[in-house]
Amino acid sequence: MGRALEEAAAAGKLGEVPVGAVIVRAGEMLAAGHNLTHTLGDPTAHAEAVAIRRAAQASGHWRLIGCTLYVTLEPCAMCAGAIVLARIHRLVFGAYDPKAGMCGSLADLVRDPRLNHRVQLSTGILGEECGQVLREFFRARRDLSGAR
Repeated sequence: MGRALEEAAAAGKLGEVPVGAVIVRAGEMLAAGHNLTHTLGDPTAHAEAVAIRRAAQASGHWRLIGCTLYVTLEPCAMCAGAIVLARIHRLVFGAYDPKAGMCGSLADLVRDPRLNHRVQLSTGILGEECGQVLREFFRARRDLSGAR
């Protein structure tokens, strides 16, 4: 999760929402990514999707069997769906997202028994640190805009 926090910091430096993700297989980092939605002008360039694309390219296969995805924020519906489709074995996330999280907050897509793949889930790992990065980012944006 420490490496995912580094990715989140990289996103923040670009003015992106600071979310980072890392995919590991057999103790080796396969890929990392951070939010690039504004940078690329791509609404699908969330940290998890970027990392999944990179991991699939690095492994030479779209099925990421045996992989663990570490991400600083609970995945949204799009990312939770991509996690299931990629057959990621385990998801570890830091901060909950009560407004858009689909891995326990609003729903639990990654463990839905109606789907053909279910993901092992670990939550709240370095949750305070992950949440603090996001709170500081949005506080700074509100301060710049004069909004309270």
